[in-house]
Amino acid sequence: MIVVSTMQPPPAGRSSTHGGDEPVSELVQRASQQLTELVRGEMKLAQAEMKEKGKRYGKGGGLFGGAGVVGFLMAQALVATAIAALAVPLPVWAAALIVTAVLGVIAAVMAMSGKKQIKEGAPPTPEQTVQSVKADVAEIKESAQR
Repeated sequence: MIVVSTMQPPPAGRSSTHGGDEPVSELVQRASQQLTELVRGEMKLAQAEMKEKGKRYGKGGGLFGGAGVVGFLMAQALVATAIAALAVPLPVWAAALIVTAVLGVIAAVMAMSGKKQIKEGAPPTPEQTVQSVKADVAEIKESAQR
């Protein structure tokens, strides 16, 4: 009696044992590790970017605070100027007016500098990281379609 096997041989490059699944599992494991490393790297990038923006907001806030203090001093000097103008001849109040003007210029420069720092820090999102993540997602999608 002749026995004919109905089993077909496995496709080239694969074996019928579990050993053929190892490369796929290794690829999945490696992809998982790479994805984890990628996410960690993106999180570090986002953290660094947010730290930089936080510094800018801090500087801007400090400059606005300084502008407020100098502005308050300017108001005090303006009051002293008005008093001096009413109480003393022209040279005294003119000197007080000059001090008031100088304090006003300092406050304006500090306020404009603070506004610039705040503007450079806005919006408070890690833009570079978002763009990098979008590029990574596009690359993953493209690789998955191949």
